[in-house]
Amino acid sequence: MPDTADQAARVDDVHRLALAMPHVTVDHAAGGNPVYQVGGKSFIFFRNPRPDAVDPVTGERYDDVIVFWVGSEADKQALIQDDASPFFTTGHFDGHPSVLLRACHVGELTRTELSEIVQDAWLSRASKRRATAWLAAHPPAR
Repeated sequence: MPDTADQAARVDDVHRLALAMPHVTVDHAAGGNPVYQVGGKSFIFFRNPRPDAVDPVTGERYDDVIVFWVGSEADKQALIQDDASPFFTTGHFDGHPSVLLRACHVGELTRTELSEIVQDAWLSRASKRRATAWLAAHPPAR
């Protein structure tokens, strides 16, 4: 079977990877959008269109924004300040430990990169006990 880690990620991969993390539940927000949670805390959710994320040319609200929690403000800044990164933020999320990604731009990430983002989102919201257990079972590659 060919290695798919470096293939372009897809929106289906967001769902698959989020559900693969332990102790995950899925709630549904208004409009039926999935909200992935660990211990009752959201770590990834699919937003409804909001006035703070709009196409700069047409003014149309983006209808495909995915929110990923991050571990720190430094992590957030590293993702949104990298010109090669598809992640962004809006004023609504100032001071909030999360980054935004349009679903139409998920393919700008590899499956490996997306996996790391999902795992980091989960780790940022999981209890210390759960995070420690998961990290012990999944040591970082050297």
